Amino acid sequence: MTHDMTLQNLFSVKGKVALVTGGSRGIGEMIAAALLANGAKVYISARKAAACDEAAQRLMANYGGECVSIPANVAEIDGIEGLVAEITRREKHLDILINNAGVSWGAPIDDFPEIGWDKVMDTNVKGVFFLTQKLLPLMTARSTTDDPSRIVNIGSIDGIGTPSFETYSYGPSKAAVHALTKVLAVKLRSRNIIVNAIAPGPFPTWMLSTGVGTGGDVEGTDWDSVGAMNPSKRVGTPEDIGGLALFLCSRAGAFTVGEVITCDGGSLLK
Repeated sequence: MTHDMTLQNLFSVKGKVALVTGGSRGIGEMIAAALLANGAKVYISARKAAACDEAAQRLMANYGGECVSIPANVAEIDGIEGLVAEITRREKHLDILINNAGVSWGAPIDDFPEIGWDKVMDTNVKGVFFLTQKLLPLMTARSTTDDPSRIVNIGSIDGIGTPSFETYSYGPSKAAVHALTKVLAVKLRSRNIIVNAIAPGPFPTWMLSTGVGTGGDVEGTDWDSVGAMNPSKRVGTPEDIGGLALFLCSRAGAFTVGEVITCDGGSLLK
């Protein structure tokens, strides 16, 4: 028996239909770009409609393919159901789900507010579970033993190590995502769905810019100095996270189940 060991076979996502939540910027946009560039049809969702629409146009202009914007708030059941209904209206199946939408909240421990707990947990944990639950009919529609659908949950190294920022609900929410990944992986493998998680470290994103004190100014942040603290002496790039996502969503990753894979340049080890 011969095996097709070509890159085209091992890492192909051509013809797949994907949804990336929080796909209008940051890590979500980076993963959407990698999927688009390699022949997948990609839906992106984000809370802000204008930003989501603009990102879809930008992604198609830069990477070709078809990218469709469906604005939605996946922290709420209504938003999740609306998103699922819209995709179900357009597609007979969904092959790849990237649960990337996430929020953080920073405040000193003495003043940390309830909304900073609930908003983070609702978006980062509850949203991941219920969006996955409601997409199961689409994700099992054409998945097979040989070609399973894929779910990649975006966790964080803050859910593994202890973060330096005062974001008290964020780390626990990501630790919950990692635990949920393993539970879902076991339950859904028999339905021909493979679930894994990526735990990113420092990437040049809006979220990290708020953490390092530049308040959402991604362009104005000195990413070289942020990266200088990393063993790899840099922050992550779209190729870093995109390559790992392609591995997990293609034939190459078909025997990797329930893993939480760091993508952090060595931050945690340090």
